[in-house]
Amino acid sequence: MDRTADRGAQRRAAPPVLQNAFRPFFLAGACWAAALVPLWVWEFAGGGSGPVTSLGLTGHAHEMLYGYLAAIVCGFALTAIPNWTGRAPVAGKGLAALFGLWAAGRIAVLAFDGMIGGLVEIAFLFVLAAVALREVMAGKNWRNLPVVVLLTLFALSHLLFHAPEYYLAAIRATFAVAALLIALIGGRIVPSFTRNWFASMASRHTASMPGPMKTYDKISIGVLFLALLTWVIAPVHLVTGGLLVLAALTQLGRLARWKGQATLAEPLVWSLHAGYAWLPIAVGLIGAGLVWPAAIPASAGLHAMAAGLIGTMTLAVMTRASLGHTGRARKADSVTTLIYALAHLGAIIRVCAALHENDVLLLAAGATLWSGAFLLFCIAYAPMLFGAKPAGTVSG
Repeated sequence: MDRTADRGAQRRAAPPVLQNAFRPFFLAGACWAAALVPLWVWEFAGGGSGPVTSLGLTGHAHEMLYGYLAAIVCGFALTAIPNWTGRAPVAGKGLAALFGLWAAGRIAVLAFDGMIGGLVEIAFLFVLAAVALREVMAGKNWRNLPVVVLLTLFALSHLLFHAPEYYLAAIRATFAVAALLIALIGGRIVPSFTRNWFASMASRHTASMPGPMKTYDKISIGVLFLALLTWVIAPVHLVTGGLLVLAALTQLGRLARWKGQATLAEPLVWSLHAGYAWLPIAVGLIGAGLVWPAAIPASAGLHAMAAGLIGTMTLAVMTRASLGHTGRARKADSVTTLIYALAHLGAIIRVCAALHENDVLLLAAGATLWSGAFLLFCIAYAPMLFGAKPAGTVSG
C-alpha cells in the first residue's frame, strides 16, 4: 500500500472531526477569535485582567495573528492543497498531532513565559509550512509554490515577533503576508466561484467574466507586493503611502472586474466580494494615513485589515468550505447571512472607533458584533464540522 492509499485508510478510520483540516482548525480558530476580542476590550476599558486578558496589547495582537489567523490559514491550506495536488489530505493521527501543536501553543502563551513555551508556540507555523512543501513537492504542483513561500514568511514573521525590537515590523510583515495570500488565493477563488454561480443561474455575465491571473491581475499583485514590502521596511515614509494608495486603486480595479454587484442574490458569493473589498480599503487607509497622519490614525488601516479584510474574508471562506466539504448545498441560509452582516458591521464600527480616538463605546459595539459573528459560526457550524457527511455524499 503506498503512502497516499495508507493516508486515505487512516482518514476513513478517523472520527469526522479529524478527516480534514478545516474541521478542527476552523472551529477552534473561530472560538478563539470569539473569545479574545471582547476580553481584550474589557481589559482596555479598565475592567481588569484574567488568565487571558492579562496578555495586554502585544498579546492581543499575537493571538489574533498567530492563534486565530494561523488556525484558519492551516485549515484552508491543508484542505485546498489536496485539491491542487490530487493527494489525500492530512487526516487522523497526523492531523490530531498538528492540531495538538496549535493548541499547545495557545496554552504556552497563556501559562508559560520561558523558552520552552516560546519554542512550542513558534513551531506550529514552521511545521505547517513544511507539511505544505512536502505535499506540493510530492504532487509536483509547482504553480502553488508561492503559497508555500508565503506560509514560510508567515512562520518567519512569527519568529521575528519574539524579538522585542522588531515586533512591530513582524506585525506589519504578517499583515503583508495575509494580504498577499488573500490577493493570490482570493484572486483565484472569487472570480472562479462567481463564474460557477453565474453559470448555474444561466446569467448573461458568465461569458464576460475574466479568467484568473490575467495580465492585469499579475500587475496588481506586483504593485501590492512592492507597496507592502516598502511598508514593512519603511513604514512612515511618504513614498510608502503613495505606493499603498496606488496598490489600493489597482486592487479596486481588479475587484470591479469580477462583477460582484451581480451576485447580491446569493450571500455565499457576494460575501467573497465584500470580504475582498476590504483589501483596497485597508491598504488605502494605511497609505492615506501616511500621507495625512493628522486625519487618519494608523490603527484605522490596521483594523480595516484585521477586522475587515482578514475577519470577513476568513468567514466567507470558512462557511463556503464547511458547507461544500461536508456535503451540504453551497447556499447561505439566514444564519450564515447574519454571520456576514455581523462581521462587516463590527469591522466598520471598529474602524470608526479608530477614527474617533478609540471611543470605548464604539470599541465595545464593534467587538460585540464582530465576535458575535464568530460565536454564531461556532454554534451553527459545529454540528457539521463534528458530524459525518450526509449519506450518499462523497467524503471530503
